[in-house]
Amino acid sequence: MQETDEAIAKKVQAGDIHSFGLLVERYEAKMLRYAKRFLFGYDDAADLVQEVLIKAYANIQSFDADRSFSSWLYRIAHNEFVNAIKRKGREPLSFFDPDTLFPHPATESPDREVSDNELRGMLEDSLSKLDPKYREPLVLYYYEDLDYRKIAEILRIPVSTVGVRLQRGKRALREAYNNLHLKS
Repeated sequence: MQETDEAIAKKVQAGDIHSFGLLVERYEAKMLRYAKRFLFGYDDAADLVQEVLIKAYANIQSFDADRSFSSWLYRIAHNEFVNAIKRKGREPLSFFDPDTLFPHPATESPDREVSDNELRGMLEDSLSKLDPKYREPLVLYYYEDLDYRKIAEILRIPVSTVGVRLQRGKRALREAYNNLHLKS
């Protein structure tokens, strides 16, 4: 049976520094994926993930092992990414990778590919218009596969607010897409 993240974190808190490597193995790729979606177009996503992991290690004593380690780590990542955006003085353009939403099969016709590229562009434009408070719950739920409770912990909002923001985010995305679609 695989040890829980919380049990490993307890070991690290007790001085077993090598156990932190297990947590890095479990979360590094997830954090990088989250960073790339949160910081669309940000060149230093991998460096920021390293900063997140360093902060997690440095602050491991503040982790409450009765709570979820992943929520604690995602919260550190969220804060680090928001700070990076502030330092760069820009908003993230999108939380979504359009190629994930609309993958290209190898057998597509050129006309179909042009149509899909236009659709991707319109979707990307629509997503960039969403308020970040709606984009982030969408990416955490649909791409990071987190449940409402964990999203609430990460964003420090009530669970009911997560549901409201997901619903409003989907509605806003649909409206932004429809507005762009009507203009083109």
